[in-house]
Amino acid sequence: MEKMNVTLRTERLVLRMIDEADAKKAHDFVTRNKEALIPWEPVRTGDYYTQWYQKQLIREDLQSISSGQSVKFWLSKSDEADADLIGTVTLNNMVRGAFQSCHLGYRMDAREQGNGYMTEALGRLVSYAWNELNLHRIEANIMPRNAASLQVVRKLGFREEGLARDYLRINGKWEDHVHMVLLNPSWREQ
Repeated sequence: MEKMNVTLRTERLVLRMIDEADAKKAHDFVTRNKEALIPWEPVRTGDYYTQWYQKQLIREDLQSISSGQSVKFWLSKSDEADADLIGTVTLNNMVRGAFQSCHLGYRMDAREQGNGYMTEALGRLVSYAWNELNLHRIEANIMPRNAASLQVVRKLGFREEGLARDYLRINGKWEDHVHMVLLNPSWREQ
């Protein structure tokens, strides 16, 4: 598998693809945020919260990136080797051909929420999706009760296209999701 080494920057953040050497930092992120993420994610087994499991997930992410099915960036506030990972932004389920579209996923460290970091990171990711990946459409599906997340995508110009009933099984329960979409205004045929 070829090594992916894309790094994006914003005024306050570094967005980078990680590899197995970063498994401890990924593990630190998921264990530090376990309680904060439970209401927003699928039920996790105990294995999920091990460094070994995080290393496996990183391998799977790298395979998905290498095959062109996704891109995933981990966020930090500096390039320093000891900088904590404070979140993730992901474009997954990328489909080309007549679709040229993907799904957006993201999560932020509980102790960093409310600082505008996610809006900043997603703004950079959207620019990457349009200018480097030439995608036409990004879809974000968000639970109606996740007001903060809805506010973030609305700031970026996402528009509501409807409600998907019982869309995802989150924390052991089928949850409705608001279907939010952003279209690339300057998409071009390649």
